[in-house]
Amino acid sequence: MQFAKWEGLGNDYILLEEEALPAPLTVRTIGMLCDRHTGIGSDGILLRCPPTGAVPEAVARMRIFNPDGSEPEMCGNGIRQFARYLRSRELVTDDEFVVETLAGPIRPSLPADGRVRVDMGVARFMSPAVNSALLGLHADREVVSVPFKFAENLEPFTFTFVDVGNPHCIIPVADPEQTPLETLGPLIENHALFPKRVNVEFIAVLPDGAVRMRVWERGVGETRACGTGATAVGAAAIRLGLASDPVVVRLNGGDLEIEMAGEGRVVMTGPAGEVFVGTVAQDLRDRLGWS
Repeated sequence: MQFAKWEGLGNDYILLEEEALPAPLTVRTIGMLCDRHTGIGSDGILLRCPPTGAVPEAVARMRIFNPDGSEPEMCGNGIRQFARYLRSRELVTDDEFVVETLAGPIRPSLPADGRVRVDMGVARFMSPAVNSALLGLHADREVVSVPFKFAENLEPFTFTFVDVGNPHCIIPVADPEQTPLETLGPLIENHALFPKRVNVEFIAVLPDGAVRMRVWERGVGETRACGTGATAVGAAAIRLGLASDPVVVRLNGGDLEIEMAGEGRVVMTGPAGEVFVGTVAQDLRDRLGWS
């Protein structure tokens, strides 16, 4: 079975064709494929599937799987990789097209500079993904700059919630580099405040006007980059007056440009590239149960 390895700012994915799979992906096989020691190794899997018909103009459907087997609604770095994959395999010929995702239709475009520009849809500052009752808020209230104590032994953090197809908890801090992400990340990700769990971003505005971001991804852990996280952070930073529009969001793996496109829509622009292609060897196929 053939696979391709792609990355965007160091956030790497195995790209598979659904029709080529010997068997449907399971939590077990996903974890084994993503394992960096005994598998191919990646932050997750992107699966190209036929469109369901729910989005008539879609050229393909993208499913995303985290190493723990969970299926997020959307992945910003993943959609850039997916878009370039479709073009590189001549599965699309247009410079702009529509991809079906669990977050709805996503419209990437391929400008001449080699980057990928993606209309990520509307950034929403309230969502059923927040247990608003724990904040003392009505469900129809935006969650913007709300103080909350995530644990008894912690001081309250002031956070903003943004939904860009998947949920994000954005917390301004003095220095993201000194933030104990490996402790706070899983604590906040799995807090009862977020019934569907949440991605967590710690941010600070830099002297050059860019926004520094470290991310703890739901179902993954800390990654070098998160496109939906950068999209949510950019939208929040502009909304809160912390940054100008467009804003550069600086991640461990590099920079993404985020801009508002009117009516609450957010556009992300950044790189994506193919790393290598390969074949799943028989030994791994045996362990996967794909013999």
